[in-house]
Amino acid sequence: MEPSAPITQDVMTFPRKEEPSDKINIVGLTRDALRQVLIEHGAPEKQAKMRAGQIWQWVYLWGVRDFAEMTNLSKAYREELAEKFEIRIPEVVSKLVSEDGTRKYLVRIAGGHEVEVVYIPEDGRGTLCVSSQVGCTLTCSFCHTGTQKLVRNLTAGEIVGQVMMARDDLDEWPERGTRTVEARLLSNIVLMGMGEPLYNFENVRDAMKIVMDPEGIQLGRRRITLSTSGVVPEIHRTAKEIGCLLAVSFHATTDETRDVLVPINKRWNIDALLTALAEYPKASNSERITFEYVMIDGVNDTDDDARRLVQHLKDYKIPAKINLIPFNEWPGSAYKRSSNNRIRSFAAILMEAGYASPIRKPRGEDIMAACGQLKSATERARKSRKQIAAEAGL
Repeated sequence: MEPSAPITQDVMTFPRKEEPSDKINIVGLTRDALRQVLIEHGAPEKQAKMRAGQIWQWVYLWGVRDFAEMTNLSKAYREELAEKFEIRIPEVVSKLVSEDGTRKYLVRIAGGHEVEVVYIPEDGRGTLCVSSQVGCTLTCSFCHTGTQKLVRNLTAGEIVGQVMMARDDLDEWPERGTRTVEARLLSNIVLMGMGEPLYNFENVRDAMKIVMDPEGIQLGRRRITLSTSGVVPEIHRTAKEIGCLLAVSFHATTDETRDVLVPINKRWNIDALLTALAEYPKASNSERITFEYVMIDGVNDTDDDARRLVQHLKDYKIPAKINLIPFNEWPGSAYKRSSNNRIRSFAAILMEAGYASPIRKPRGEDIMAACGQLKSATERARKSRKQIAAEAGL
């Protein structure tokens, strides 16, 4: 099962569906919450755990959206469920497919808000980049998403619903009655889309618990990477309550530079962040922490920066690898990408010190799907209208 042939710069649009009803959406409820809501709506307490488990498998293992298809439940109970509950995931508004096979989805959530989700294929498998907020509070100066103000946190259902939506598009639900698929086209999840995941901790945690559940989507915790810009108080909670792999948007080796690139550094500086990161692998039984480092010409890309980064990692004894990310330019950005020679020189210093430092190949640049480029289309259009009005003197 392979992704469909790339459709470069082609936009697939989908008709708008009906507005949400007043029924209770069960997508995003934890197992305990699902059991409790079934009890509150008439299920006998002794049967509720079993009923919740049956529904859970239909929804998260086989991708069923219609209670009528849940054939191990009685017909009367299925009809009762359909009257009170729904199985709703974010609505796909449009899909772009890059020349390299990357897929970018614009999806609509409750209230008419929109977020972007990106699927990156690689050698028969692939990574889904999931959003956790509409917009972002962090205003990182190199990031396009950071120019869109925070609208709200996504619910657990809206987060796990992005995974379900992508599995729909990839046609990757197992055959009913089986537990596995032929190939894992969606093999990894990275919480690196729109928003700061640790500013929406509970919803992210609950969504990832659903994704990791062995009776459902079945992605192991080492298949999930959460990326934070440095919300220090929540890093320990992530280790204890989620236990996934951790990435940190580092991007600078001095507080002076990081204050500009990643303004959250003014609240939790490099020392506070590295101190918290040093404890993460021990607390989560995790592997190395990934340091994400965007390479910006003349800002953070000198050999001295590379040597300082090495020294930070050695001083705090952090097992790490460093992903070097060529800056992905976007309209209005004040920065430029470091040259290939400069990036290679930077990487050589890290590798000589014993740290893996792959240079990330930009993916989906032609459809604005690369790292730091996500921003909902409606917000782009809104900004464009404001710019037009300003230029007209309105």
